[in-house]
Amino acid sequence: MAASSSLLSPPPLFLPPPPSPSSRSFLFPSSSRSPLPRLLRRTLTLRPSSAAAPRRGGASFAAAAALGKFSEAELVAVPDAAEEVEAAFPSGAGVYGVYDKDGELQFVGVTRNIAASVATHKKALPELCCSVKVGLVDQGAPDRTVLTDAWKSWMEEHISATGKIPPGNETGNNTWVCRPKQKPDLRLTPGRHVELMVPLEALIDKLVKENKVVAFIKGSRSAPQCGFSQRVVGILEAHGADFESVDVLDEEYNYGLRETLKKYSNWPTFPQVFVGGELVGGCDIIASMAEKGELAALLQKQ
Repeated sequence: MAASSSLLSPPPLFLPPPPSPSSRSFLFPSSSRSPLPRLLRRTLTLRPSSAAAPRRGGASFAAAAALGKFSEAELVAVPDAAEEVEAAFPSGAGVYGVYDKDGELQFVGVTRNIAASVATHKKALPELCCSVKVGLVDQGAPDRTVLTDAWKSWMEEHISATGKIPPGNETGNNTWVCRPKQKPDLRLTPGRHVELMVPLEALIDKLVKENKVVAFIKGSRSAPQCGFSQRVVGILEAHGADFESVDVLDEEYNYGLRETLKKYSNWPTFPQVFVGGELVGGCDIIASMAEKGELAALLQKQ
């Protein structure tokens, strides 16, 4: 019996886990930041094409015909070495189908970095991740809706042809879903009763300028204390942002932060998100930018 494609929902955008910091005190910040590789490659696009059957040449990919034509995408072998994997696949956003050693489709995923996602799958599931079909979305920074539509297009084609949902996409199967470990929140001071050697405003300035993305939120990132903070954390995580979070309600280690930050940023409410040392805005602005694809474009510049 064929599965109903109307019941399909995509897996979370695959986000390879960020490096774990060795310290979460801002007074002793970790300098290890390993951004995902951004190699320049020719790209496979999901758009109508009259090109001949796709063929691979180094890191080059030909276009898949008729907007996400899954059956016409090239099946590419996944190298064993991690560095070769990320050199063999494009680093853009899109969809991908993973095949096992017997040539059986195991999972159809959606990601903002195909090369990093395939590399992570290969490391975690080498017997199941042996070859991959790739489809890049033909936009620099596509929003979630565009990526979801591309994923549905591939899934619906596969279900129509086989009557089956790939095992990794079945409800309750979390084999392929990688949820990165959350970073602890940063603390600006060693404690409320410890005299600071520099003004708190100077610590804020140092924090936002030395980190690519900083979110000042109410509560911790694992347990936000307001809906707006929860939404901002969710949006940043969905975009794969390697961001720092600071709890403005922590009166022990961030005493006086709320009022000092309001003066520093000239912004009266929380959450507040800084990117590249500049205030971007609060929840409404971040959500609007995410919907338009502007947030992804901004984060990619960092």
